[in-house]
Amino acid sequence: MNISDAKLVLSAVSKEHYPESTLPEILLSGRSNVGKSSFINTVLNRKNLAYISGKPGKTQTLNFYLINDAFYFVDVPGYGYAKVSKQSRIEFGEMIEEYLQYREQLSLIVLLVDFRHPPSEDDKIMYEYLRAYNLPTLVVATKYDKVKPSMRSKHEKMIRYELKLAADDLFVTFSATTKHNLDVIHEILEGVIS
Repeated sequence: MNISDAKLVLSAVSKEHYPESTLPEILLSGRSNVGKSSFINTVLNRKNLAYISGKPGKTQTLNFYLINDAFYFVDVPGYGYAKVSKQSRIEFGEMIEEYLQYREQLSLIVLLVDFRHPPSEDDKIMYEYLRAYNLPTLVVATKYDKVKPSMRSKHEKMIRYELKLAADDLFVTFSATTKHNLDVIHEILEGVIS
């Protein structure tokens, strides 16, 4: 996948603000601190397109990145971050739910989980929600390089078990640092947008 152009075109808080476009959209979801910005920058071969913050919980809108004038990445607020107020968490949830239920251009959801740890309750709830609505989902386990090679098989089994992944559910391990499985991610994305 050759990325020649990638830019943040708008930030939205409700469907009135979404781009007027029929291009496919790929939504990126995951808990705060899972490595969403690093994932975006690595997959799009950009250094600082998505802002990598030392403080989790920075994304507070739906951010639409236009890629190659062919498709969008939609970055949504991370969940599970305690320092965001309860009211803000409710608003983020409603904002994301509105997008998931009404956006016909939605072609794939990439749910990012941390390969180092068991999926959180929020991860499980999110995955169950996506499955209940039959939304096409790719689970990407980030920070693969941070787990010792001898423990990787155990961690993968743990994540598959905790999320109740079926054998044919899309699951890929990934590292933004080593670019592990970047080619696999590109292949899946190409299949979705072509």
